[in-house]
Amino acid sequence: MSQPKTPDAAPSPVTQDQAEDAVRVLLRWAGDDPEREGLLDTPKRVAKAYREWFSGYALDPDEYLARTFEEVEGYDEMIVLRDIEYESHCEHHMAPIIGRVHVGYLPAGKVVGISKLARVVDAYAKRFQVQEKMTAQIAGCIQRALGPQGVGVVVEGAHECMTTRGVHKRGVSMVTSTMLGAFRDDARTRAEFLRFIETRGAR
Repeated sequence: MSQPKTPDAAPSPVTQDQAEDAVRVLLRWAGDDPEREGLLDTPKRVAKAYREWFSGYALDPDEYLARTFEEVEGYDEMIVLRDIEYESHCEHHMAPIIGRVHVGYLPAGKVVGISKLARVVDAYAKRFQVQEKMTAQIAGCIQRALGPQGVGVVVEGAHECMTTRGVHKRGVSMVTSTMLGAFRDDARTRAEFLRFIETRGAR
């Protein structure tokens, strides 16, 4: 008798063929014929797209921030990287979330290459996500790696699960924020960060 899978057990690997078969099932369920000419290669294309869209599961965001720089001549003012574009997918409907991330931190003796901050965003975004969770994950990763005086992360997102189904409301964006350390405790620091990114909805 097989043992029940524990909640912590890793999911079984899925083969390319299994993934493509699942797409064929969905095509039939939607009412089309996966064997017709126009859809013959669709399962393969969808599987390839999924590898790209969800490549974040194979990435470790903490590794991107492992290399830091301490020769900054004592620089301890705010560092802000704004308008980091991202593409993610809602874990509830598997629909796209498209938006921007703004990141700021107050260094405490060390900084990191700015491209690495963008890579951290991608590593979390390229997974099934909830925007609130992704916001907290990005901030937590920066806090762990750099140990700064404070971290601020603001995420803006347009959710296709709201615009293409359900209430069908277009032009709506969701804004979430996570403030840690000085960004949470010091109103002036938080206000300075929000002025830098010019995002009224995060106030």
